[in-house]
Amino acid sequence: MTDTNVNIIKLTAAEIAGKIAAGELTAVEVTEAHLARIEAVDEKVHAFLHVDREGALAQARAVDAKREAGEKLGPLAGVPLALKDIFTTEGVPTTVGSKILEGWIPPYDATLTKRLKAADVVILGKTNMDEFAMGSSTENSAYGPTGNPWDLTKIPGGSGGGSSAALASFQSPLAIGTDTGGSIRQPAAVTGTVGVKPTYGAVSRFGMVAFSSSLDQGGPCARTVLDAALLHEVIAGHDPLDSTSIDAPVPPVVEAARNGSVAGMRVGVVKQFRGEGYQAGVIQRFDESVELLKELGAEIVELDCPSFDLALSAYYLIAPSECSSNLARFDGLRYGLRTGDDGTRSAEDVTALTREAGFGAEVKRRVMLGTYALSSGYYDAYYGSAQKVRTLITRDFEKAFEQVDVIVSPTTPTTAFAIGERADDPMAMYLADLCTIPTNLAGNAAMSLPCGLAPEDNLPVGLQIIAPALKDDRLYKVGAAVEAAFVEKWGHPLIEEAPSL
Repeated sequence: MTDTNVNIIKLTAAEIAGKIAAGELTAVEVTEAHLARIEAVDEKVHAFLHVDREGALAQARAVDAKREAGEKLGPLAGVPLALKDIFTTEGVPTTVGSKILEGWIPPYDATLTKRLKAADVVILGKTNMDEFAMGSSTENSAYGPTGNPWDLTKIPGGSGGGSSAALASFQSPLAIGTDTGGSIRQPAAVTGTVGVKPTYGAVSRFGMVAFSSSLDQGGPCARTVLDAALLHEVIAGHDPLDSTSIDAPVPPVVEAARNGSVAGMRVGVVKQFRGEGYQAGVIQRFDESVELLKELGAEIVELDCPSFDLALSAYYLIAPSECSSNLARFDGLRYGLRTGDDGTRSAEDVTALTREAGFGAEVKRRVMLGTYALSSGYYDAYYGSAQKVRTLITRDFEKAFEQVDVIVSPTTPTTAFAIGERADDPMAMYLADLCTIPTNLAGNAAMSLPCGLAPEDNLPVGLQIIAPALKDDRLYKVGAAVEAAFVEKWGHPLIEEAPSL
């Protein structure tokens, strides 16, 4: 790559937008620099499933034309973005990481996709993911795993590992992920990036292929807290096409990110978010982050949330049950893959053969588990009981937020593990989401941001910040303060110690 391209790809999204607006860079130059980076490194990383080169350049030329015409540009106009392949994009393949939708070209845009285009964000392409967002490592993609740019033998998190890897390898300054049990925050943690799960219902799910409808939430991914806030503001807001969309103003997240402070805030530390199974280096960096919050003027409050110990069990009954229902639409009859339709087989046989060929092992596992949990005679014992636990978790959060403004914890119990290490042990894989799942069950807002490298393996560690529903601005206020203090004290772990590919 040329020196100019290297300089461009190291800029933040806010810096890129500022330079385009000022005429110091064109959107085409910025897009070409990132496309060149993708061409140079993505064969090794495998962050993208589809790169829309012509579409991205066309969007970039339209931004440049607006600027030349004297039109006012939005705060992210001309900034490239990597879009998780779970959002429909008109004219561009959407596979959800599954063979069952291989080659499917949606005839419409998801609401989130429309909002990105309306804001003149340049969509580079679609990123790799665990099939139907089911996984914690992006190893469950039907199209092969993604590597972690810090160490290509390690996982980049999941299910949105493609989006996080695109950020960490400087293939894109912005990305979109979805978070059902931690799939934005967990990839952010293990790649040294920033990921935000907004309040449930704050970002439209229309056009987002459903996994677990009461848990799924799209959100912003970036390399800085401010960049995440700028993207959050673009994609959030009420959508009448989504029945779960919240009709409420978007919290002032950008203002909060520009004025980060924790002075006088009460910050909770939950005792259930540490103990057996947590890597020593992760706990060390978390404890240092708590001390940093104290130095910045926060009051630390110890919290006891006993129901959090049951969150993993409840999640892995609720999510598979909802996935069993949602994935029933993939029957080989309406769209996507169709197998065995030779004129001699019944519709039921074609559906069975299509699902056998089109769904991967993890999807089949969850569909079977969910179907069993919802079956007659077991509904109350399993799914019904899990929903009761969900209520207890929500109540524990409500009690906690009576005492504190935000809660902090490690984002993940460990740093990135090796590709293949947990492939044959689903329970070990599920434990990667131990700290993130309670937030999805309650519908609160949460963020992961880098808090250093674990001393034993020199891999990124994430700090999770959790805020009450509709108080997403608190994430950015605290996150920006921590980020600024961290950079001043130790340097940014990604920008200063960027992995070389």
